Amino acid sequence: MRFSVPSVTALVVLVACSPQDASGPPEEPPVRGLITQLIEETSQSTERKYPGVLEPSEITSLSFEVGGKLSTVNLAVGQRVAKNEQLAELDDTQFVVSIENAQASVSEAEALLKQAEDDLGRQETLFERGVVSKVTVDDARTDVQTRQAQLVQAQKSLRSAEEDLADTIIVAPFDGIINSVDADSFATVASGTVITSIYDATSYEVSFSVNFDTVAQLIVGTPAKVRLADDPTIVLDAVVNELGERADTVSSFPVIVELRDTHDLIRAGMAVEVSFEFALPAEQGFLIPMTAAINEGQIPEDAGPGSIVPVPVYVFNPGTETVQRREVVMAGIRENKLLIIEGLQPGERIAIAGVSFLREGMKVKLLEAED
Repeated sequence: MRFSVPSVTALVVLVACSPQDASGPPEEPPVRGLITQLIEETSQSTERKYPGVLEPSEITSLSFEVGGKLSTVNLAVGQRVAKNEQLAELDDTQFVVSIENAQASVSEAEALLKQAEDDLGRQETLFERGVVSKVTVDDARTDVQTRQAQLVQAQKSLRSAEEDLADTIIVAPFDGIINSVDADSFATVASGTVITSIYDATSYEVSFSVNFDTVAQLIVGTPAKVRLADDPTIVLDAVVNELGERADTVSSFPVIVELRDTHDLIRAGMAVEVSFEFALPAEQGFLIPMTAAINEGQIPEDAGPGSIVPVPVYVFNPGTETVQRREVVMAGIRENKLLIIEGLQPGERIAIAGVSFLREGMKVKLLEAED
C-alpha cells in the first residue's frame, strides 16, 4: 500500500496539535481566604472561673417546745414566707384546759391567802387584848406566808401554761424560703422534733475547691463575681468568706464565697459560676479567641492565673500576604478567651478561623476581619 506526500503531511499536523500540548501550563492553587483579629485589646488582669451550686448561708430548723398533735401542715419546699407568718400549729385543746386549771388554782390560792390574812388580823387583835398567846399569832402569820408562796407557785404555773399554749404555734423568724418540710399533718410529735427548716432569701454562699496557686492569691474578703448558669446576664457581687487551710483532696483547697447582692430569680440549688480576677504577671495582655490556637484541644482546662502556657498561632504577614506560625505565651483564660502576655504586638493580625487548614508560608487574602 502506498501513501502520497500530502497524506503524510496531514498526519504530522494532527500529531503536533494533540490535546496534551494544547493544555498550556498548570494552574496555581487558589489563594485561601483568611479571617483575622487585629491585636489591640489589652487587659491588666486574668480571670479564673469555678463551677458551683448556690446554697443558703444558714438554714434554721424550727420545732415546737412542747409535744402534741399537729394540725394541717400547709407548707411546700421553696415557698416564700414572711416574718411572723404562722407556719404550723398543734391541737391546743389540752393546753387550754391546762390554762383553765391553772387559773382555778390561782383563784383558790388568792382566796386562801385572803382568808389567812383575815385570820392573822383577828389573832393580832385578840393578842393585844390578851385573849390568845403569841404562839397563836405566829402560827397565823406562818399560815399567811405559806398561802403567799402557794399563790406565787400557782401564778407561775399559769404563766407556764400560757407559754405552752403560745408554743403550740410556729412562726417564721424572718422573711425566708422553706427549705424542708419534715412532718406530716395530724402526726403526734415530741418536743424538739424538727417540723420545717427555713433560710434567709437574701443570704447565699457557694462552696468549691481551688488549686494551691489560686488559694495562695486569695484572702478572706477577696472580691468575686457569681454568674447564674440558667441566666448568664445575672451577675452578682460576692466575697471570699472562708478559706480551707487543709486540702480536702490532693492539692485541692476548699473555698466559700458569700453573695453581697441578691436577685428575685435566685434559688438554692442553682448552678452558678464563680470568677476571680488576678493581676497579670506582665504589664498587659491581649485577649484572643480560643479558635486562634493551632492545637486548641491541647489547651489545659486548669490553666489558671500565673500559669505560663505556650500556644502556637498563625500571624498574617501583610508584606508577603502569607501566614507565619508563631509560638506565643498564654497566662490564663478570661471570658472564654486566651490571655496572651508574650509574642504579639499591637497592630498585628492573627488567624482566628480555619487555622487547622493553614500551613507555614501559605498564601492568603484577608476576608472580613474582626477589629
